[in-house]
Amino acid sequence: MAHLQFSEVSKSVGADVHLHRMNLSLQPHAVTVLLGATQAGKTSVMRVMAGLDVPTQGKVLVDGHDVTGVPVRERNVAMVYQQFINYPSLTVYDNIASPLKLRHESHIDAQVISLAKRLHIDPFLDRFPSELSGGQQQRVALARALAKNAPLIFLDEPLVNLDYKLREELREELSQLFAMGQSTVVYATTDPAEALLLGGYTAVFKEGHLLQYGATLDVFRHPATLDVASAFSDPPLNVVSARLHEGRWQLNHGPYLVLPQLPSMHSQVTLGIRAAGLRVEEKTGDVAITGQVQLAEISGTDTFVHFHCALGEWVMQKPGVHFFDLGVQLTFYFDPNEVYVFAPEGDLMRAPLSLVQKRA
Repeated sequence: MAHLQFSEVSKSVGADVHLHRMNLSLQPHAVTVLLGATQAGKTSVMRVMAGLDVPTQGKVLVDGHDVTGVPVRERNVAMVYQQFINYPSLTVYDNIASPLKLRHESHIDAQVISLAKRLHIDPFLDRFPSELSGGQQQRVALARALAKNAPLIFLDEPLVNLDYKLREELREELSQLFAMGQSTVVYATTDPAEALLLGGYTAVFKEGHLLQYGATLDVFRHPATLDVASAFSDPPLNVVSARLHEGRWQLNHGPYLVLPQLPSMHSQVTLGIRAAGLRVEEKTGDVAITGQVQLAEISGTDTFVHFHCALGEWVMQKPGVHFFDLGVQLTFYFDPNEVYVFAPEGDLMRAPLSLVQKRA
């Protein structure tokens, strides 16, 4: 079944706290993404889960059995790292077949060919890893991990060293491969787009703290705190403080707006506006912000416009390929119904109303 749980787990090395005390119960037979910036604690969590490290306090349970301290070699797990690891003296075929041979499986040839085809490396079965590109070598490492058919599979930023095109290809392939299997998959990344593409569940980390765990779309749409929303936003979340003044909210000495369905328990809040929530086309009820374009970059099928305004350094994400002159003054718009509102301590007070209505 591979139901993995943390019970009051923490990890310290000397005076340094790598993981603060946490409880976590992963959804079995699903993908859980560990999301957070570099040094957020993702690798530390994964190493404790896999048995590479022992927690300072707490227990690691698998299917209700305490496996705390059981080394990784005594657990039925598979791992793929940032730096792909293959047996250099074995062909691609033999690399993939190695865990099957250890289990004395039948029909090894059919299984190897099936995995190789799914990962598009079947033309290279007779080659050695040194004869392959980086992307092909990582596919071999992934195929060998999948061939192990372990109930728990750990992938620590496996695509980070690949170029953009290869990452895009493998992301889509991995989501399909994981959906076809029965393993519980734990996948660490700094990239929110990867979490959204892989789906399943997401655990968000910051500085060794577990901030939130839940279904990926739910965490993305309804982040429990400003820290979660920031970790799950790429490009960065546009953030601004707002003060209550005569029934309306003023944005940091900027424009006024009304925030519907917001209890007036605080006189100051923080607003979060995702880059995709900004537009250069005005709609009824919009709030207008004037800014100077600092940078316009095209990434994939989107254009990211970075601009300086009275509220700070902001960014707009506009679908399609567009061109903006640097230094030009533009007016940007957003719908006050579609902003995140956070209390002074950072807790979510209101998600965009369209999301609140969907949830209801």
